[in-house]
Amino acid sequence: MDLKFKEHFSAQWAKYFPGAELPIVFYYTDAEPPEGEAPTPPADRCLIGALAPVRAGATFRYGRGTPSCLGGKRSTGYAPKVRPNFEYFLSCGIPGEMEGERYKKTPEIVKDMFAQQPPFNAPGKYLVFKPWAALAAGDEPTAVIFFAPPDVLSGLFTLANYEESDLHGVVAPMGSGCSSIITYPLQECRSGHPRAVLGMFDVSARPHVPAGTLTFTVPWAKFTRMVADMDESFLITESWQRVRGRIQQTAHA
Repeated sequence: MDLKFKEHFSAQWAKYFPGAELPIVFYYTDAEPPEGEAPTPPADRCLIGALAPVRAGATFRYGRGTPSCLGGKRSTGYAPKVRPNFEYFLSCGIPGEMEGERYKKTPEIVKDMFAQQPPFNAPGKYLVFKPWAALAAGDEPTAVIFFAPPDVLSGLFTLANYEESDLHGVVAPMGSGCSSIITYPLQECRSGHPRAVLGMFDVSARPHVPAGTLTFTVPWAKFTRMVADMDESFLITESWQRVRGRIQQTAHA
């Protein structure tokens, strides 16, 4: 991690998104926690809920043994299998045995969806989540996760599309809250043309984030290009100044 880049982005963020929450990052590693690292905060069973302390400044190490739902384990690569009859759990349920979430109309649709999401093995013993301010020289972020309201999202969305002729520089695939910040961004990182991922539409995960908040996750390679573009983009226009003012007012409300 280039600490000069870290400070540069912090300054740019304060200039164009004053008062808005800084992002967190994630990366996989086999390294054990360094001496002096604060203990991992108690984990909410939902991975999204467990990230609240990270947004407040803590570092969180997640792994195969971390308490979590099976969906979180699958989305992070630590348990490729899901519970039996999961296709019924996400759809109509099984009368007298299982209540369905009704996120999909039929079990067959769930099976087809999962066929498009092959399981993967976590590329490291730990999945580390860190707040931007805590990044150190030895860290190598895989992606950057913003928890943001609509005005901030509008800026991130437009900046992510700034260098793109493709109409889909940002995607919002169907999936769990954790898949929108981990699984899909990892897939984008492995592509030759990484895109940002808009997420947190998962109804089950919504109670774990504030109302009016979605996520915007950017693969590191794309993120660095976005930062480089900031001073020549729409962010310097009068149009953005009006939105910027509202972001600042909201932050101080």
